[in-house]
Amino acid sequence: MRIAAAMFPVAALWLSHPEDSGAGRIAEPARASTETSSLELARAVIEETCWQCHNDAALVGNMSLDAFDIGAAQNDAPLAEKMIRKLRAGMMPPPGVPRPSEEGLQALMNELETQLDEAAERRPNPGRRTFQRLNRAEYAASIHDLLALDIDAGDYLPLDTKSANFDNIADAQLLSATLMEGYLRAASELTRLALGDPNATPREATYRVTRWASQTEQVEGAPYGTRGGISVTHNFPADGEYLFRVSFHHETTGALHGSAPAILHTSADNPEQIEISVNGERVALLDIDRWMHVSDPNGVNLRTEPVFVRAGTQRVAAAFIRKFEGPVQDLIAPHDWSIASTSIADAYGMTSLPHLMDLAITGPYHATGVSETGSRRKIFTCRPVSAEDESPCAREIISRLGSQAYRRPLSASELEPLMSLYEVGKEQGGFESGVRTALEGILASPHFVFRFEEPPASAEDGEAYRLGELDLAARLSFFLWGTGPDEELVAPAREGVLAEPGALEAQVRRMLADPRSKALATRFAAQWLRLQDLEPMHPDVRLYPDYHEQLKNSMRRETELFFENLIREDENVLGLLEASYTFLDERLARHYGIPGVTGHDFRRVAYPDGRRSGLLGHGSILTMTSHASRTSPVLRGKWVMEVLLGSPPPPPPPNVPELEASGDVEDGRLLSVREQLEKHRSDPACHSCHRVIDPIGLALENFDATGAWRIRDNGVPIDTSGELYDGTPLKSPSDLKDALLVRSTSFIRTFTENLMAYALGRRVEYYDMPAIRKIERDASRDDNRISAFILGVVKSPAFHMKAAMVDEPTTANGSH
Repeated sequence: MRIAAAMFPVAALWLSHPEDSGAGRIAEPARASTETSSLELARAVIEETCWQCHNDAALVGNMSLDAFDIGAAQNDAPLAEKMIRKLRAGMMPPPGVPRPSEEGLQALMNELETQLDEAAERRPNPGRRTFQRLNRAEYAASIHDLLALDIDAGDYLPLDTKSANFDNIADAQLLSATLMEGYLRAASELTRLALGDPNATPREATYRVTRWASQTEQVEGAPYGTRGGISVTHNFPADGEYLFRVSFHHETTGALHGSAPAILHTSADNPEQIEISVNGERVALLDIDRWMHVSDPNGVNLRTEPVFVRAGTQRVAAAFIRKFEGPVQDLIAPHDWSIASTSIADAYGMTSLPHLMDLAITGPYHATGVSETGSRRKIFTCRPVSAEDESPCAREIISRLGSQAYRRPLSASELEPLMSLYEVGKEQGGFESGVRTALEGILASPHFVFRFEEPPASAEDGEAYRLGELDLAARLSFFLWGTGPDEELVAPAREGVLAEPGALEAQVRRMLADPRSKALATRFAAQWLRLQDLEPMHPDVRLYPDYHEQLKNSMRRETELFFENLIREDENVLGLLEASYTFLDERLARHYGIPGVTGHDFRRVAYPDGRRSGLLGHGSILTMTSHASRTSPVLRGKWVMEVLLGSPPPPPPPNVPELEASGDVEDGRLLSVREQLEKHRSDPACHSCHRVIDPIGLALENFDATGAWRIRDNGVPIDTSGELYDGTPLKSPSDLKDALLVRSTSFIRTFTENLMAYALGRRVEYYDMPAIRKIERDASRDDNRISAFILGVVKSPAFHMKAAMVDEPTTANGSH
C-alpha cells in the first residue's frame, strides 16, 4: 500500500485539492438493470481500485475510504461529491492505474449521484449567507440609475475582495473603517455633483493615458479628424471657468517624444496641434513646441486659457489634429504600438509622433451658478412655487428616491428621519440644500449600501424560510442586471405575486431581453473566465511590437460580446466551446489574419477555417494564459482544467525551478517551449502533474503569446501532439475542443456552479450539487439553452430560500 501511495501522489492531490468546486462526467450515465447490480458494481470498483491508494494504511492524499459505505454515501456527502467530480471529468483513476470497466465506473457515479440527490430531496438545504454590500460595479450602476450620474466607484471605494472567482461573495465582503469612510465620502461628493454646487472651489482631476495605448488612430468619443489623445466624461460641479492642461510623453533624455518632423506635413510653420473639445465642440487649439523639454519651466506641458463650461456631465476630449492619411514611408515598418520605445524616437528611419500622457481639468473659477442637468431633472420631479409647497414637494422627492435606493417602499419610520435631515439642510441653504442633505442621508444609509434579507419573525434557528418578495426582486435584479430592480419588477413583488412560476419566468425573460442584461457578460462571464488577468498582461515589446492597449481591449470586448450574443440569441452553452464564429473589429481581425473586416465596429464573423472555435480561439484567453516573452502550456492547461472542467491541478511542490523566462539554450540555439517543458518534467517531482497539464496546453501551441497563429517556435516547427490524461490523443486545438465536448457534462456543471455562486452571492457548497445536477438535467431537455440554466438557478430553492442559522458550514471540499 505504501508503494501505491508513492506511485500515484497526483491522484490523492486531485481528490483533496481545496479549490475543487465542480463536477463532470465523460458521458451521460446509464443505470444498471437493477439497484442491486448497480450497487455491487460500484462497490467492486471501490474495493478493487480506489482502496488500493485511499485506505487507512496508505492514506494517500490524507484520505481513506475504509470507512466509506457506498450504500450510504449521503453520510459523507463532501467526500462523495469530490469522488463524483473527478470521476465525471475522467481524471480518476489517474494515469498509470489500471482502469475498471466503463460499466463499473458508470455504476459508481450513478450510485453516488442518486443517493446524494435523493437525500437532498428528502432534506433540502438552501444554505445561507450574511448580508451583501454593494461592490464597486453595483455601486456605480446604482448611482447611475438613481442620479443619472456616471462615476468611477474606484475613486471612492477600495478594491473588492474576490472569492470563488467573484467580487459579490457575501462572506468575503469584510467591513473596515476605510470602507465605511469611502461610502460616506462618496455620499457627500456625489450629491454635490448631482445637484451642482454654485459655491464649489477649484479642484483638479487628472485622466491618464497609459503608455501602452497606440495613438495613431482616432479615439472613441473624440471628434473626427483627430488622432490619439483621450476622451472622457467629466462631472462639472458648477457653471464657471475651467483650465485644461495636457502633458506629453518624453524621451529618456527629457526631450518631447516625436519631436523630429518625420512627416512632411509638419514644420515650424505647421506644427503638431492638440485640440481640447467639450461635447465635440472645440474650446482650445494648442500648438506643440517640438523643442519642449522636461527641464523647461513648464516641462512638456501645455495649458489653455480659462474656458467657460456649464455644470453637469460633459464629454471632454484632448486629441491631436490628424495631419496625414495613408501609409508612412518608414525604412523600418511602423509598429501598431506607436510608442513601443521612447529611447529610439529620433532614430533614422522611424516615424514618431507626439503622444499625450495625461489631461488635467481644474476648476471651477468664478462660478456663476448651476445649469439644468440630467441629474437635476432626475431628482427634481417637482418644484415648489411657494413656501407652503416646499415640504410636500421635498417629501415626494425624498420618498421616491429613498424607495428606489432602498429597493422597496419607505416606511414612515424611515421617511421621517430623512425629512428631518431635509429640514436641517433647508435651514442652512434653502430648499435645494435640504433635498441634498436628505439625499446624502439616503446614500449613506445601510439600507442603500447593504442588501439585507430579513428573516420572518417566526423563523427559528436552522429553519429554512422563503425570501420576501421584494428581497427576491432585488436578488434577481442584481443577478441579471448588476443593479437594483426597476418599477416593473418591484410592482409584482409589492403585490406578492413575483414568486409565482409564471410571473417569475416572464420577468426573467423580460430582463434578459433588456440591454442591462449585458452585465451578465461584463460581470459574470468576465469574472468566471478571469478576464481581469488580461489587464496586467504586457507582452515583450521586442517580440510583440504590434500588441498594444487597444488590441487588448478588443480581445476582451470580443469575449464579452460573444457571451452577450449567447444570451441574446438564447443559444446552447456548448457554443462556448464549439462556436465557429466570433465578434471582431478590424484591429482584432487583422491580428487573427482574417480578411474582409474593416472599421472600429464589432460584428459577427465566421471563422474561415477550423483553427479557432469557441473560447479557446479567443485572444483574451490565449494572451492572459501566457508569459510576457513566451506561451505557457502550463498556464493554459491549468486554466482549462480549473475554469472549464472545475478540476484544478494540485499546486506545484516547493522549490521547483521555473522555465527560463527568455528561453533555454542548447547547442547554440533557443529551445522551443515544448523542448523546455520536456526538460522540466524530466524531474520526477514535476512529472506526475505535468503529464496531465501539459498536453492540454501544448494542443494550443500554434497560438503565440498574443493569440496570433504561428507554425514555428524559436525556429522549431510547432509540435502540438500529446495525450490527454485518459489516453485521448491530442494533435490540434480542434482535438482539444472535441475532448472537452466528450466531457460536456463536466463543463456544463462547472458553468452552472459558477452561475449559481454569482447569483446567490455565496460559494457553492457540497449540498448545492444535487440542485446543480437537476438544473443540468432539466436544461439538457431544452437543448442546453442558456435561458434554461438561468431559469433553473432562479427557480431553485437556494435562490428563493435561505436558512436562519446552520451549523458551521462545510465547503464543497469538506473543509471547515
